[in-house]
Amino acid sequence: MNSLRIAPITCIILFALGCQNVEAQNIYKEDFLEFWEDYNSYYGYFGESGIDWNKAKEIYLPAADTIKNNYEFTCLLEQVVNEFHNGHVSLNTNYTTSNRIIPSGADVYAEKSGNAYFITDVRLNSKAEKCGIKSGMEVEQFNNKPINTQLEQFLPKSTTAYTPAMYGYAINMLFAGTYDKKREFTVKENGALKTYNPDDIEIKNSEDLLEYKILDGNIGYIKINNSLGNNSLIPDFDKALDDLIQTKGIILDLTETPGGGNTTVARAIMGRFIDKELPYQKHVINEKEYGTVRSWIEYVVPRKTTYKKNVVVMVGHWTGSMGEGIAIGFDAMKRAKITGTKMAGLIGAIYTFNLKNTKIGFQIPYEKMYHVNGTPREDYLPPYLTKNSAETFIKALNLIK
Repeated sequence: MNSLRIAPITCIILFALGCQNVEAQNIYKEDFLEFWEDYNSYYGYFGESGIDWNKAKEIYLPAADTIKNNYEFTCLLEQVVNEFHNGHVSLNTNYTTSNRIIPSGADVYAEKSGNAYFITDVRLNSKAEKCGIKSGMEVEQFNNKPINTQLEQFLPKSTTAYTPAMYGYAINMLFAGTYDKKREFTVKENGALKTYNPDDIEIKNSEDLLEYKILDGNIGYIKINNSLGNNSLIPDFDKALDDLIQTKGIILDLTETPGGGNTTVARAIMGRFIDKELPYQKHVINEKEYGTVRSWIEYVVPRKTTYKKNVVVMVGHWTGSMGEGIAIGFDAMKRAKITGTKMAGLIGAIYTFNLKNTKIGFQIPYEKMYHVNGTPREDYLPPYLTKNSAETFIKALNLIK
């Protein structure tokens, strides 16, 4: 008799649990479709990406039916984000198991050459540099595993025709590592294998928005410490430039600006070096819904006392987004010599979106950005090209003299 009385209650509980599970699946599927549709509507670079976004939907959508919680859903979206193979496409939510984003979370820059992988640049004052990793090293293994098999998690699944950009993204995401594991690089050095463990090194990053000083020969030097998104940089920059106003030339160091920024700060900086209004970058938005395109040129307006002497701008693999915009701006205005490696190549100006149910935020490169001469910002190369960060400062010193 007791079992007969309990059975209906058990059924009700099981039914309720089943409904909760179905509801959860519907929530994650609904958010996945919203995520996919937002990129379908607003992502500005499908023509250049080499990926099949419809194919990506076929690949990843079935997994949404198996998701049980927000952590699993975030992991799924992290996989989908890799389809775009660019550091400007990312989530605003992460866990300790998440991969660091690039270039902000990376301290080495690597490239694929044939079937080998080489460190071609090292972030200055980073854990990698402090532990002894150098440009030119061939990496044989990462975290005691072959590299090729580990790259698969970062390569797009919607295509089998992998481009150099896709491999570049994959290898640098791998070497950036996850937040929860220490990295170990096994490199070939002088014919022998040697291991490096950069995460065993402790470093302290500067909390100052910028640094400045006068170098030998009365040359001014200003370094921006990844603060181009902080409006408080404007008065700090003004003070630095005012203190250096009598120098013979200025080196503006943008090699540590991977986190992007905003155009207000950028225009404030550039506005101190011109005496008339000048164009600095071009924006293009494809309004797919209406079959129209918006295109406009953004200008810099002079402000405060103009610095009229020579200027050299240093850039590199850790010059991202707005840092890249400042570089092409100085070049467009013919107001500085630009030296360094290829920049981070972060595509477009990003817009932030949030999913209805999980509230997970993500970034979509919506506006395409160009040099005023029509060169896509991500394709711009400094006229005074260097091989790595160590060479860039030496080149800048030679150019400013």
